[in-house]
Amino acid sequence: MSLPSPTLEKERPSLTLLSIVIPARDEEGCIEATVRHLHLELDLHGVPHEIVVVDDGSTDRTWEILTRLQDDVSTLRPVQNTGTHGFGLAIRFGLSRATGDALIIMMADESDDVRDAVVYWKKLNEGWDCVFGSRFIKGGGTIDYPAVKYFFNRLANLFIRFFFRIRLNDTTNAFKAYRKTVIDGVQPLIAPHFNLTVEIPLKAIVRGFTWTTVPITWRNRRTGVAKLKIKEMGSRYFFIIMYVWLEKYFSRGDYRRTDATQSGETR
Repeated sequence: MSLPSPTLEKERPSLTLLSIVIPARDEEGCIEATVRHLHLELDLHGVPHEIVVVDDGSTDRTWEILTRLQDDVSTLRPVQNTGTHGFGLAIRFGLSRATGDALIIMMADESDDVRDAVVYWKKLNEGWDCVFGSRFIKGGGTIDYPAVKYFFNRLANLFIRFFFRIRLNDTTNAFKAYRKTVIDGVQPLIAPHFNLTVEIPLKAIVRGFTWTTVPITWRNRRTGVAKLKIKEMGSRYFFIIMYVWLEKYFSRGDYRRTDATQSGETR
């Protein structure tokens, strides 16, 4: 069942700039294609944007490629995370340097479909605080998804749905969109690794920001090596899930946004 948009577009400040934050570590084989295709798609649809690529301690030619690419892609804003490295830390570094009032977190390996970024922008402009993509609803899909990864993904997301009593079935996916007010409203962010992908959306839901779900397409990387190590991440995901769960049920609403009601829809 679909719910109507909680706030008409005219009742929210107009969005002026979309920041796409992309963490990248040793992605010389794909980062140029990712940036070029993303920029082309956003330009084609007239989306005002900046592409903030965070080089998270790469030891290959990633930074060299990014600096050269600035000559062709005027909206590219490469930055280097010179502090402690980690997927979540790189995203947090990028979010703190993004200047847009709308933000998308996206992977560097072009596994996320750039056309879905345009869909996210349009949905945010309808008035939603958050737009969550799902690969596992009607209209969504995956290409060449590793069987072991798929098994643990479905298990983790089932656990999250049960614990938080939400319909969202792809919480662990990093590719999501937020208004800047959401990123400000879920601080402090503490996850340093891939578990940041569940900390942000779960905090947004628990704290009362409005959200909707749209189908997206995911494709397995064609170059490079996947950075997510399932064995290493199990306990870290569990820690963040329980951390936010404790806030939901024991904080007595101390961190909850007061001018919004939690809602969700699937289309």
